[in-house]
Amino acid sequence: MVSQCENDASDRPSKRRRVEVIEVTSGSETESEPGSPAANQTLLPVDQSNDRRSQSASSTDEEQLLTSLGRPITLPREKTDCQDQCALSESPSLSELRSPACSGKQNNQSDQITMHSSPIQLTRIRDLAASSNVDTVRLKDLLGDPLIKECWQFNYLFDIDFLMSNFDEDVRGLIQVKVVHGSWKKEDPRRIYLQEAAKQYPNVQLITAYMPEPFGTHHSKMMILIRHDGFAQVIIHTANIIPQDWTNMCQAVWRSPLLPLLSPEGLTQDPSTYPSFGAGARFKIDLLAYLRAYGKAKTGLLSDQLQNYDFNGITAALIASTPCRQKISNDDSEEPMWGWPGLKRILCSIPCKKVTKDERAHIVVQVSSIATLGQTDKWLAATFINTLSSIVAPSTAAKSPKVSIIFPTAGEIRRSLDGYQSGTSIHMKLQSAAQAKQLSYMRPMFCQWAGDGIQQATSTRSFGIREAGRRRAAPHIKTYIRFTDSSMRSVDWAMVTSANLSTQAWGAVANANGEVRICSWEIGVVVWPGLWANDVDSGQVEMVPV
Repeated sequence: MVSQCENDASDRPSKRRRVEVIEVTSGSETESEPGSPAANQTLLPVDQSNDRRSQSASSTDEEQLLTSLGRPITLPREKTDCQDQCALSESPSLSELRSPACSGKQNNQSDQITMHSSPIQLTRIRDLAASSNVDTVRLKDLLGDPLIKECWQFNYLFDIDFLMSNFDEDVRGLIQVKVVHGSWKKEDPRRIYLQEAAKQYPNVQLITAYMPEPFGTHHSKMMILIRHDGFAQVIIHTANIIPQDWTNMCQAVWRSPLLPLLSPEGLTQDPSTYPSFGAGARFKIDLLAYLRAYGKAKTGLLSDQLQNYDFNGITAALIASTPCRQKISNDDSEEPMWGWPGLKRILCSIPCKKVTKDERAHIVVQVSSIATLGQTDKWLAATFINTLSSIVAPSTAAKSPKVSIIFPTAGEIRRSLDGYQSGTSIHMKLQSAAQAKQLSYMRPMFCQWAGDGIQQATSTRSFGIREAGRRRAAPHIKTYIRFTDSSMRSVDWAMVTSANLSTQAWGAVANANGEVRICSWEIGVVVWPGLWANDVDSGQVEMVPV
């Protein structure tokens, strides 16, 4: 789906770039706030048929080496002339304008639009029609390439047999698989299972993450692939490595481009300035800092390898959490910051569109689990929402952003494809008086996931619904999006992460010494329109829901 630029060019520059990244399906709100326009939020599925056509054209010599090479594999991306890409179709869709981007001229010859596909994909839903699975991704699509030499898996839950079944059948016994988990107790049933399952695969190595906090978890969801062809790839997503999460649950995947090895000059080059957020070099610095937090004995081998790769192709900022007590630093120093202090540092570097004094931004949070946050909104409002509201140059006249939190109801879980079984992955406790008080101050912000209950069927709406085809796929995805204003037609920034709404994931309120306690391991990415503006001489860059 491609959103066309308006014909009226009087209110915009002669050149304009639209970064079509996020799709938001607006369903209905809960009864507590009938005026809220946010409900079901997912990410744009982008057709990769063009990529698949090029992948399936691998040489016949390679096909003779292994029978599996007859299936599509990921080849190093080649530089292609923009006109060649456009010639593939008389009416090119957004998916056909991938990398490098093409500029399509409208009737007005001076008005050029360059479109980029979303850097984030949805996962395939088994029990939905093909029309609802356009450009979705399966685990086998990520791991089934026979050129993979080494695979590092960071996650919370693992099914080892399921993991191994998604590698190419001809090389799955040769790939060095590192499974980084957080089951540190010897008597933990998950640890016992992992040990027994790994015995069946001599090439699988279990690595236990450092877990100093009793209430912390190793919740990060990341894959790092080292390949035989001299490339590496970083994949950050929201799914556990278990069949349920890759079958009928709504999930998201962010993939880096294939990262080449550095040239000899690049290995010795020392940057004169510290790279800014969004630059590939900064992503590399932050990722290596995250890996070092595990300890050299656990991830030192991976860190050493990644030092040799060029990350300049990445356009995203890395946001992560590691178990620690860190002193808040307000400047953009070389010391890494985790959790909400790290997120605040990133968001304070992102320029947001200015709105009129009568308008305000709208931040939409969508998670699969909400922890106990306290009887008052001290953490939620004063710490976390304050962090999400951070901008480069706040104006004293600007209104505070509106905040909505999308969370599925029990009825929506019951009507989902897997029924109540999906609820094993979606949590919010309401068992104590403190939790009841928490619900009372969160209720005005709540919006439903599907928004198609009986009470919503007859409700009147003043805005259109953008359907992403995930109403019946229970959400395990976690997204945080800042829309420019209440129209929700433009996005200031978007984040996909493993982190739910909890102090364990993002960090507690700073103590009297200015220290923030973080309990869990988490990882995600933040993207914003300016990341696609580097080669634009003039004009406006937009990130829009489609």
